Amino acid sequence: MSTARDTAALLPDREELRARLRALAVLDAAIGDDPLFVCYTFDTAWGPDEEVALMSNGSGDDFSVHFTPAGVLIRGFDHESAMSPYVNEEVWPGLIDDVPASLSPILRDPAFRDEDIDIPRVTACLWQETGDPLWHTGASIDFPPDNASPDGSGFLFGLLTDRSPEAVQAYFEDYYERPVPLEAIHHALTGLPLTPAISKALSRSTP
Repeated sequence: MSTARDTAALLPDREELRARLRALAVLDAAIGDDPLFVCYTFDTAWGPDEEVALMSNGSGDDFSVHFTPAGVLIRGFDHESAMSPYVNEEVWPGLIDDVPASLSPILRDPAFRDEDIDIPRVTACLWQETGDPLWHTGASIDFPPDNASPDGSGFLFGLLTDRSPEAVQAYFEDYYERPVPLEAIHHALTGLPLTPAISKALSRSTP
């Protein structure tokens, strides 16, 4: 079984995570030919002193990573999860009960709540308070049995825990159904600006 607890042990620190998510957004924008259909985006002005990385795969699964002065909160939603709030119209017991008061208002953001049942759209939740090097999840979560990935964290956060260029290449080649050069991916993941040559190599319009 793979859960958010396993993800917590594999996540990098705040700054590395932020750099990773920014790089994925840059890559996705360069590879995709339509900004409406990219998976990864990064909003540097979500709110006062708040940046948010977003992922939506177009199939009903998404996550958001919120960077604030108080810390970082990661919210993930797997629409096929047995832990979905749509099953019983409530958040899975223990999932967000331990979120610190300094970060819990994020879960009340209308952008991540279902207006019909007025609860957060969440099946996986992790957080790290400023000054604490550890990532945390709900301590009392009783995960559904006989499920390899009950909260969806394994596939939702796969590119955050496996940080190899090869994993990123495989993801984007599968999503866009075309080859994506590994060298260009490696360049973008280092945080370097995309050169015209790298951008051309990533673009769909490349012959």
